[in-house]
Amino acid sequence: MLGDYLPLVVIIVLALILAILVVALGHLFGPRRPSEKKAMPYESGMVPYGPGTRRMHVRYYLIAVLFILFDIEVVFFLPWALAFRELGVPGLVLILFFVVVLEVAHLYAWKKGALEWE
Repeated sequence: MLGDYLPLVVIIVLALILAILVVALGHLFGPRRPSEKKAMPYESGMVPYGPGTRRMHVRYYLIAVLFILFDIEVVFFLPWALAFRELGVPGLVLILFFVVVLEVAHLYAWKKGALEWE
């Protein structure tokens, strides 16, 4: 049973080793010429003016919520598709209900103009 997880453990260990190696190499061989201007906020060398945060238009948040909505849709479809034969008709009815709810959200966003690109 635990042997089934061995490939997953190997991939995670290799990913961690690669991540640590890349960060270490960047730190070792990366350019370092500290200066007073580079130590300023944003490291741009320019004197910052105004507040550090700006107000974002609500459209950015709406796009983020829509992305999450349709991303969750994809995340639920894959396991359902893999187990479709075992779920039978009740599984089909549930996924159809799920799709209808998501389509209502999609139509609402469309009617509100959230999908319009400016």
